Amino acid sequence: MDDRTQSAAASLEALIARLHGRGRLRVWSLVVTIFGDMIVPRGGKVALTLLQEMTSRIGVEPGALRTAMSRLAADGWVVREREGRNSFYRLDEGGRHAFDLATRRIYAGGPPAWNGSWTVLISPCEVREGDAQEAAAFGFVRVSGRAFLRPETQGAPAIANSFSDMLVVHGTGAEHPEAILSFWPSGETAATYRAFMGVFAPLSAALDRGDRLGGLDAIAARALLIHDWRRIVLRDPGLPAELLPSDWPGEEARALTRRIYAALEGPSEAWLDGAGLAVAQRSESIRSRFGS
Repeated sequence: MDDRTQSAAASLEALIARLHGRGRLRVWSLVVTIFGDMIVPRGGKVALTLLQEMTSRIGVEPGALRTAMSRLAADGWVVREREGRNSFYRLDEGGRHAFDLATRRIYAGGPPAWNGSWTVLISPCEVREGDAQEAAAFGFVRVSGRAFLRPETQGAPAIANSFSDMLVVHGTGAEHPEAILSFWPSGETAATYRAFMGVFAPLSAALDRGDRLGGLDAIAARALLIHDWRRIVLRDPGLPAELLPSDWPGEEARALTRRIYAALEGPSEAWLDGAGLAVAQRSESIRSRFGS
């Protein structure tokens, strides 16, 4: 069958097979995706049995899920609570800041607007991997072993005291601002965006034809979509349009993600409503995702 005429259900099965075909599945990472996309907007607390139902549709064994939840609890991402015989997991307050930073990047409606200024971080010593990852989460591009650069854009997270052990320098203007691309492997990221579009094109085509997925299938497809999208976006510094190549595929990939997400949102949210997942606490911010 031509991928372009594949049904939504067949496209979903292909995506699930692809996920498991990439090698050992990092279940904890998939759970982080589900928490950020579906659980946090509804209060941040979920029953283990409900999480099992959601992940089982993606082929995750209950034992693998329990192991993943234990790891996330040990790492301070979630807290386990008991209510009678039932286990619940809620987002730990310590992890909420990281979720908020990631959410801003994942669901952005487009490239940020640049005001022409820059912030530079300079470390007096060798940079630890954790510090480099935190700088990337704040939108900085590494330009040397000890220096990071960020164009200041609308909505960029304030660094406050996050880098108190580094020299922070603010400046404006640049003779050749596009030169920032020489410090960042943008070609690799562009190729990843194009591969992402190829993977999700069959599902998009089916949904564009009016084919629809039921509630739990929509949950699974939505989780797979955001899981792959998140992996790309959080490695992309999110530069303003002025600093990107003219043939940059990131916005085409974002438009594809937006269309698929919009088609899956209704049935997946209805399923979560039926499951009784903190309906009263649902955040209205979900309706503005991807600039909708």
